[in-house]
Amino acid sequence: MTDANEDRSPNPSDQCRAIGNGRARRKRGRRMLLFAVCVVAVGVLAGLAFSWLSFKASTISAQLESATQLLPRLKDDILRKDAAAASVTVDQLKTHTTEAKAAAEDPLWTAACALPWIGVNFQAASELARSADDVAQLGAVPLVRVFQSLDWESLAPNAGGVDLQPMMAAQPKLKVAAHAVRQSSDRLNRIDSSGLMPRVAGPLAQARAKLNSVRGDLDTATNVASVAPGMLGAQATRRYLILIQNNAESRATGGIPGALAVLTLDKGKLSLNGQTSAGALGVMTPSLAVEKEQEQIYSGRIGKYMQDVNLTPDFPTTAATAQNMWERKTGERLDGVVSIDPVALGYILDATGPVAVTDLRLQALANRGLPTELSGTNIVRTLLSDVYSEISEPALQDMYFAGVAKEIFSALSTGQTDTKKLLDGLARGVDEGRVLAWSASTDEQAVIANYRLGGSISGPNISPANFGVYFNDGTGAKMDYYVKRTVQLFEECTGDDYGQVKVRVTSTNTAPADAANSLPAYVTGDGIFGIAPGTVQTNVVAYGPSQANVETAIVDGKKTDFAAHRHSNRPVGSVTVTLAPGQSSTVELTFGRIVQHTKPTLAVTPTVQPVKDVVLGTKPAECVPPK
Repeated sequence: MTDANEDRSPNPSDQCRAIGNGRARRKRGRRMLLFAVCVVAVGVLAGLAFSWLSFKASTISAQLESATQLLPRLKDDILRKDAAAASVTVDQLKTHTTEAKAAAEDPLWTAACALPWIGVNFQAASELARSADDVAQLGAVPLVRVFQSLDWESLAPNAGGVDLQPMMAAQPKLKVAAHAVRQSSDRLNRIDSSGLMPRVAGPLAQARAKLNSVRGDLDTATNVASVAPGMLGAQATRRYLILIQNNAESRATGGIPGALAVLTLDKGKLSLNGQTSAGALGVMTPSLAVEKEQEQIYSGRIGKYMQDVNLTPDFPTTAATAQNMWERKTGERLDGVVSIDPVALGYILDATGPVAVTDLRLQALANRGLPTELSGTNIVRTLLSDVYSEISEPALQDMYFAGVAKEIFSALSTGQTDTKKLLDGLARGVDEGRVLAWSASTDEQAVIANYRLGGSISGPNISPANFGVYFNDGTGAKMDYYVKRTVQLFEECTGDDYGQVKVRVTSTNTAPADAANSLPAYVTGDGIFGIAPGTVQTNVVAYGPSQANVETAIVDGKKTDFAAHRHSNRPVGSVTVTLAPGQSSTVELTFGRIVQHTKPTLAVTPTVQPVKDVVLGTKPAECVPPK
């Protein structure tokens, strides 16, 4: 038992231990407090950083959206030839893209680009901002400056010619602008969008599409500026064979080139002379060589008669053959070939205004009942119908056809032309395939071949999933004025990796029931080629995409035989349709094993009808997914 008076003073060792424990607790407390402060600080900083990045993201998004909305306005300013408005718009565009780029170059934003996973989104947004600013500064600004330097009214033909120097001076500037836009477009196209958040991936996809469109427009402008001055006679006089196609007798590129003329261009000043007819050139003996594939499809007539050089839809073939025929018969080597039809001549008349017939020979013919003034509203009917009712002699018909063309080109050369309407009309004619051109210069032709103007059935101007439907008259007459047609594509379900498309062509002969008696013999053909007067016979030729096959042909619901060929690796199927007055027929050609998975496009022979009435929209397949 312990004595009550026993000494209970603390053990020194225990005291030290207690003091140590207290100090440890206090140290742990300070550490915990410091950790808590650090956590709070990091949280606050992270919150501030997130808020700052969100602010920058909103800035980039808002500025790019504002810039995007200005692009259509800028394009409209240019199309309206309003240089002052274009200058204001491009300044606003620069302001927005500069703000977006500055936000993307913020140090914190740049650091965020290095973060794992999410960093790619910051990188993509930065590329969007930089590309937008490059397009504005290096693309849009030079383009507007070039636009301001051009006197658009002076680009229209006039009695003194066209001052081509501004266009020549613009070419280097356009080339630099196109290069800048191309680089920006390539940068965006290289971004892997598979791992991006929707908020970034969506704007990226839109930017790619818009930039590709701007890229195409600038490339086109650059190419035009590079070849147009030379082709318009800036350095030396140019002479071109003009094929005036008559849509009343169909050929694949439009109509039989009955009337011919030579267009002379000297420093932009134009004149039309050397009028003649295809018939006057006679038969080519021996025939000119024709590419074997095309000879099998269209026969050797392409190289034998000027009237048949455009049985093929490939205009470079048509033009080169026509040039060689002209040289063989006249000894003159021309610089190229241009094709135009009466509908496109009407577009020109819309720009010049009505043109009075001043040629005494034409006036004499006009006294037979033809109009003494031609306009965009009466020229098609006059050239493709009335001329045959009022003039029975084929030679005089051709003379009137060529003479009218000369009157129109003479009106163009006076300079009394609405420049915007002229450019719009020619652009429409090119888009519809009514205006085609080919140059004997290899360098110039290499540029032309990239566009619809070149009229090639293969190459860079043809979209991957392109279909073509072309008409060649088999009547030997001028009855196609009365034929109405529609063409439509139908995508079919195949259940495999290949595509299938049905091409449906519906034709109706709208000639009067008594056409054999009421229409001139020259129009009906009078049965000379074995076709009853009033009846129309047409060879319908359809092209599919490269590597595909023509599988079946159905005429009026019944499966039928058809001719199958290949042209430039494209499948070609053709059938012949014969229509009596009032009769209709529907041809369906099915193309299979299509490897292209892009949206189908369709080209057709330009006829008397508006193209919008002929080409109907593509009907997509309604496939039921397998269960």
